[in-house]
Amino acid sequence: MLNKFEKKLEYKKDFDSWNEKKKSIDQKEISESIFFNEREIWWGSLGLNIGYEQDGKNENFERPLLIVRKFNRSIVWVLPLTTIAKNNKFHYTLKSSGSIVILSQIRLLSTKRLLRLVETINENEFNEILTKTKELFP
Repeated sequence: MLNKFEKKLEYKKDFDSWNEKKKSIDQKEISESIFFNEREIWWGSLGLNIGYEQDGKNENFERPLLIVRKFNRSIVWVLPLTTIAKNNKFHYTLKSSGSIVILSQIRLLSTKRLLRLVETINENEFNEILTKTKELFP
């Protein structure tokens, strides 16, 4: 029987498939018809990453992402979501869905990675997430 460490070693990430997908995302034009705003949760192609950085899943390497800051129609700051609950200052549980926002993994992303809108969270909850995220900075 494999222990946790051995099970972790047996999982291999398919970086070659992600690299092919990433190339196709890079070739996409930024659509004039895609509209997105802060407070929205989108499925986005987060990709395969290193170590404990959050990965995407399925053929689009996707994960739900909360748009924290829209800089322009090309780039946004996002926070990835997960279903794995952790009760600490680095995670926030959404009241609406029960999904968990990973506050410590804020990222700058190209909007070419955005796939489809899921929902918009309410302003009070969004402000609470922003406050908790800011508290992580010295």
